[in-house]
Amino acid sequence: MARLGPWPGSGRVAVAVSGGADSLCLAYLLAWWGRPVGLIIDHGLRPGSAAEAAVTLERLAAFGVPARVLSLRDLQAGPGLAERARAARYAALSAAAREAGCVDLLLGHHRLDQAETVLMRRAAGSGRAGLASMAAIVETQDLRLVRPLLDVPPGRLRATLRQAGVAWVDDPSNRNPAALRNRLRAGFDDPDGAGETVAALSGEAARFGACRRAEDARAAQVLADRVAIRPEGFALLSPGPLPVPALAALVRTIGGGVYPAGTAQLARLAAEPRAAVLGGVRFMPAGRLGPGLLVVREAAAMAPPVPAMDGAAWDNRFKLHAAHATHGLTVGATFGALASDAARLRGRSKLPFAVLRTLPAVRLQGALAAVPHIGYLEGSLCEGLVASFCPAHPLAAAPFGVAAGDAQSAASPHVEFDGAG
Repeated sequence: MARLGPWPGSGRVAVAVSGGADSLCLAYLLAWWGRPVGLIIDHGLRPGSAAEAAVTLERLAAFGVPARVLSLRDLQAGPGLAERARAARYAALSAAAREAGCVDLLLGHHRLDQAETVLMRRAAGSGRAGLASMAAIVETQDLRLVRPLLDVPPGRLRATLRQAGVAWVDDPSNRNPAALRNRLRAGFDDPDGAGETVAALSGEAARFGACRRAEDARAAQVLADRVAIRPEGFALLSPGPLPVPALAALVRTIGGGVYPAGTAQLARLAAEPRAAVLGGVRFMPAGRLGPGLLVVREAAAMAPPVPAMDGAAWDNRFKLHAAHATHGLTVGATFGALASDAARLRGRSKLPFAVLRTLPAVRLQGALAAVPHIGYLEGSLCEGLVASFCPAHPLAAAPFGVAAGDAQSAASPHVEFDGAG
């Protein structure tokens, strides 16, 4: 744990617990180290899942970990279930961790998970950054996601629970051959994750992780020298080529993308930045704003409006703050792009029209009511509204966290792995 800090002096962290051996063992070890808060996810997709969550709650209580169950009830079977479940799970876990006052959310991924991820990234044709696989630390806007067990074989985790007399839940979905990860795991024929193949793949991830960390540092320096980010959600890029990772970060930040744009397109544009559209982002001459390029959200790619309320997020880029609005928002208010209404407001702002139409706006019953970035306010209902640029991925985030060294050395001196597996 020490090498993944700093940690709050109280040792208070949130830990995601599925009820399986991996996350349950993480919670057990954390109980010796600090004051973890368990967050148990019940996806509600299998009969008996609620009962399993209740049993897990009791098991955590038995070794002194207070916990709560987060029930997801909106998931339906069908295409993309795994991805939808993952998004819902992380959203619920993040919200619960914030509510508990925790800035660290710990996850139970281990060495075998990392080896499987390497193979999945290989199959997808990922570059070096993707082959770094899971990071030991990922910083989001208000949380750190921490994986302290990435270099620990799962057999050691199960052995630790057996030694402590702690039972766990075996999820049958982990044996379903329809899932790629399950097929890869079966192909290893190494359920304890202690074999040479798994160790080699985990080591490969660590090496690529070290390379990614160095590339991220170089990209951050280039971005600091070459890019100016504006609170209206656009950027100015000075003339000249730039590293591909730097351009990828810029596209994700301005476009609000979850994944980076295509590698070949990125490479061409990075070598010769010019007018282009890539990853939901438009590159165009900066004109009167100076030399270089204006980098702005592609209007046609913007998300549809969302209900306007305090904390509403739109287009993966802007957040609405309405807590101090004088009169509050009415039912039917929306938060979305200024879009075609920008034409009649050109005289109110010196921003380029390409930027103006991408600004966030609030509408009441379909009528334009507020554009916070240019001080436009129709009436008094929207006084006090603020729209802040909060992209899903910051331009330069914390360095990629690499799992390295002897994971056993990070465990509490009160707990020993028995060596099984």
